[in-house]
Amino acid sequence: MRHIKELLVVEGKHDEARLTKLFDCDVICTNGLGLDQKTLEIIRQASEKQGAIVLTDPDHPGVKIRDAIMAYAPKCRQIFIDKQDAIGKRNVGIEYVDDDKLIAALEQSVSFKQRDQKITAEQYQKLGLSGNKAKRDYVTSRLHLGQCNNKRLLRYLNMLDIDLKQVEEIADSYDR
Repeated sequence: MRHIKELLVVEGKHDEARLTKLFDCDVICTNGLGLDQKTLEIIRQASEKQGAIVLTDPDHPGVKIRDAIMAYAPKCRQIFIDKQDAIGKRNVGIEYVDDDKLIAALEQSVSFKQRDQKITAEQYQKLGLSGNKAKRDYVTSRLHLGQCNNKRLLRYLNMLDIDLKQVEEIADSYDR
C-alpha cells in the first residue's frame, strides 16, 4: 500500500474509511459543518509542514467547509470530484466515488513517500506523557493541538513532523 505524504482533509468517518482502505495516509475529519478551531489549526500546521489536501463532498456543505479551510489555511491544495461521480443511494459524498476515479484523482495531486515515524511509541513513553494527563495537556497546549489522548497525540506529533527534541524540551519545562 502506497503512503501519501500530505494530510488528507475530509468531512466524515466514512470518507476516511474509504481513503485508508485505498492508501496508507493520515486523514483528519472536519465532522461536517462541525469544523472547529482546533481542527483548523491542525490543518494549517500540516499544510505548512508536509502539506494538506482538501477533499470535501461536491455539495453545498462541502463547499462551505472547503471555503472555511482555505480561508484559514491557504497553503492547502485541493482535489475536486465531479458531483455525478459522488452520488450515492441517499446523498452525495466522497465515500460513494468509484475506487478507480478516487485513486486517479489522488494520484494526480499527492506525493508518495516512505512512511517514517519520527517519534516511536517507546520514545513517547519515555517522555512521561502517557501516564500524566496534565503533562500531556500542557504539551498539547504549547503545540496548539487541543486535548489529545495518547494515541492521537503520538499520531499528530508524527503527522505534523514535530521533532522529538522539541517535545522533550516542552515536556521538561512542565513543572506541576
